[in-house]
Amino acid sequence: MIPLDSEQQAARGWFESLRDRICDVFEQIERDVGSSAAFEYTPWSRVDTSGEDGGGGVRGVMKGRVFEKVGVNVSTVGGALEGEFGKTIHGAGDDPRFFATGISLVAHMANPHVPAVHMNTRFLVTTKRWFGGGADLNPPIPYAADTADFHAAFREACDAHAPVGDYLRFSQWAEDYFFIPHRNVARGVGGIFYDHLDAEGPAFDPAFAFTRAVGEAFLAIYPQIVRRRLGLPFTEAEERQMLAWRGRYAEFNLVYDRGTLFGLKTGGNIDAILMSLPPRAIWE
Repeated sequence: MIPLDSEQQAARGWFESLRDRICDVFEQIERDVGSSAAFEYTPWSRVDTSGEDGGGGVRGVMKGRVFEKVGVNVSTVGGALEGEFGKTIHGAGDDPRFFATGISLVAHMANPHVPAVHMNTRFLVTTKRWFGGGADLNPPIPYAADTADFHAAFREACDAHAPVGDYLRFSQWAEDYFFIPHRNVARGVGGIFYDHLDAEGPAFDPAFAFTRAVGEAFLAIYPQIVRRRLGLPFTEAEERQMLAWRGRYAEFNLVYDRGTLFGLKTGGNIDAILMSLPPRAIWE
């Protein structure tokens, strides 16, 4: 494993512990409906461009009765960024060396009344140190109560960590980022998104505390929404509506998503990178 300093180790440990807690809750939801579905974990490793150990991660995927497909990945990688791509990464323009650790989650649900969701938080080190991430809700059939509760959870997390957590700025950032320009449509009903959150020196502790709060907010609110909607009956037309909406989600992740591009450009595991794609989708 690549060597880690104390901040890198703390961030990695948090992301892995958050993964474990989320997966436990999601598996319990499956148990509650009589399903024995469980996460299957696949470790992977990478070799850096220099031929040295480049770190790796674990891909976790569950396919069940409630979660048609949910992936929860953690990774810790490092090495050197290649060519022009490296110049696009914050702080790597003059020095291509980097470190990144994070968690990435995408859930595609079996019932169209239960919203799909994305959550990702990460810690990156180049010549600068910063956190980034966020979460957004993607309902094929939106419910105002679900949208309001999701946003309220992240507003509370932001407000508790102000001024580092800036809900108005981060929620607008999510609206701008989670948008599909070629369709002229939002990917979902928003959430929060932030990037390049300063974690240099004394800024590390408040930035890390806020990032932990984002993970806790997700864990607190999303399972509630799932349980609220998972038993609702749905029609064939509503299922087709969900599958068409998934097509839009796939388009965003393949064309615009920064995490997808970063993973591909840094030699990550292809199955882990494309974990976000739905098991079924249609284009009409």
